[in-house]
Amino acid sequence: MIYLSQLLGNPVLDADGEKVGTVSDLGIATGEVFPRITSLAFMGPGRTPFMISWRKYVDTYDEHEVRLGVVSTDLRFSYLQPDEVLLARDILNKQIVDTHGMRVVRVNDLKLSDTSSTQLRLLGAEVGARGLLRSLHPALERVALRVCRAFGRPLPEKIIAWSYMDLVERDLSNVKLSVSHKTLDDMHPADIADIIERLDPRLRGQVFAQLDDEQRAGAMAEFDDDAMAVELMGGMNETDASRMLSEMDPDDAAELVSELDYDKAEKLLRLMGVQEQRAVRQLLGYREGTAGRIMTSEVAALPESSTVGDAVALLRGLDEGFESVRYVYLTDDEGRLSGVVTLGSLIVSEPDARLSDLATEDLVTASPEDDQEDVAEDIAKYNLLAMPVVNDEGRLLGIVTVDDALDVLEEEHAEDLRVAGGSADGEDSGHASTLIWLVRRNVWVALWALGAVALALAVGGRAAPAETLAAAAPLAVALVLADDSISYVTNFFLEHDPDDEDAPSMLGFAFKGIGIGIVLGLLVALVVAVLVRLPLFADGAAGAGGLGNALVTGGVAAAASTFVSFALTPVYLGVLRRRDEANKETSGFTLSLAAMLVAAAVFVAAALLLGGAMTTAVAGW
Repeated sequence: MIYLSQLLGNPVLDADGEKVGTVSDLGIATGEVFPRITSLAFMGPGRTPFMISWRKYVDTYDEHEVRLGVVSTDLRFSYLQPDEVLLARDILNKQIVDTHGMRVVRVNDLKLSDTSSTQLRLLGAEVGARGLLRSLHPALERVALRVCRAFGRPLPEKIIAWSYMDLVERDLSNVKLSVSHKTLDDMHPADIADIIERLDPRLRGQVFAQLDDEQRAGAMAEFDDDAMAVELMGGMNETDASRMLSEMDPDDAAELVSELDYDKAEKLLRLMGVQEQRAVRQLLGYREGTAGRIMTSEVAALPESSTVGDAVALLRGLDEGFESVRYVYLTDDEGRLSGVVTLGSLIVSEPDARLSDLATEDLVTASPEDDQEDVAEDIAKYNLLAMPVVNDEGRLLGIVTVDDALDVLEEEHAEDLRVAGGSADGEDSGHASTLIWLVRRNVWVALWALGAVALALAVGGRAAPAETLAAAAPLAVALVLADDSISYVTNFFLEHDPDDEDAPSMLGFAFKGIGIGIVLGLLVALVVAVLVRLPLFADGAAGAGGLGNALVTGGVAAAASTFVSFALTPVYLGVLRRRDEANKETSGFTLSLAAMLVAAAVFVAAALLLGGAMTTAVAGW
């Protein structure tokens, strides 16, 4: 086995041993499961690029040199064919789609296999750490392997076979992979959306443009990032964008159109078909975050006097793109919802059986103005596949399907995690993510260090370093408690809806926060009072009096800082609620950081004020 990184830069020698250049690239024929190396590109004298046939001219090769079978004067230049690509130029260090693992990766090296003395074939792309280290220098890979073995943790290769690779930075109209595995075009829309979201921004539009209208519509409905969906739509011409919207389910199309500016949205809606436009406009008439906005008007409904045969005929006549049918809904003579029949009941019943005899009349329904989260929770509670939405007169308007309910619950869960300071990303298992998690969870350490430095700069040389450190030590407790105050706020925010009549009042919350602040502040002061009575701070020890006074100063400042942190909890709660009403996301980590900065500022100010009243070494602050 040999790697592309081991060949690049090697000397190219002719049959007489004369150097004719250095290897710059290798060409492959893409129409094979394991593509053959077909061309050798090298840099000749005067940095002149050459390309020659690998099969015709290369005699031997290894990781040190490439030797040709003819003298330099017999070489003839060749050209890259339409079904060929260059490994270093077109694949190395580029993003590719791993169609087996459903992910986007970057190629760090390429693994080659010799099938004969001169024949080379591409096995796949190395996307792991070993390929990256090897491309920098082979010695780095060897050192990393030894270190990993010493710790009992092997460093395996991560190879993606060519048959599972789909290039994203080339026009593939002439590049076909002759394999039976799935390519990007054959993936589920959710997988396509996930891959496009992970691509570099400059590549998203290029990949999205390769899809047909149906694939675009399916992928667009699966995007988690609304801003990115709008950006991709902005790169399409209005006719294509309108045609794509027509392919989408009405609720998904309405959600996307609501993110566009008014003029753009109106242009696209006018270009849609009359029926699709009417369905989307109807949904846009409901407030965001309600059942009316996420319901679909595509409903299988029949009069209650219909038979099973009528229902089967209705289902057979539905368009292929019709919203998935789980139930057939029955309406009375005035159009009011009167019952529902499951598909299972239709299958086992005779064609002439009346639907009213099979129907369930004890229905769980929603109003179009109901909160979408409440509707989603009811769907989960009653194990429904869809919930009918009716107006005040009981007329059927549409249904909220279980997949839309799951999307709502997922969004609410992700928002709750962000508010609580967690992560909504399910890929936090990597080393980088672990490091970020550690930093986020222990940011108080950095703030404590900054607070100690600020205190030292404020007192200058008027206090010994040990005394300044003793005064700053209780700041760590104040910062941790400030972080806890935000946890207290976010838990209250997530558990109590302000519109709920049984929810505690803001005034009650404020008094409770002040009470907690007083109790915790006194507890901090009590702990410090116990610590200063230890032998380390006894008056008989050299300099102990100064250390004891400094610790007392820091303890009282920490108590004051803790009280302020919990006294401000109503302010933090008000910020969360106002941003939630404005549909703005709020990070719990950002709130915690703000609370800890306030706590550090209060601590330093209180320590400086108290330091002026202390005796011994701290009295000179």
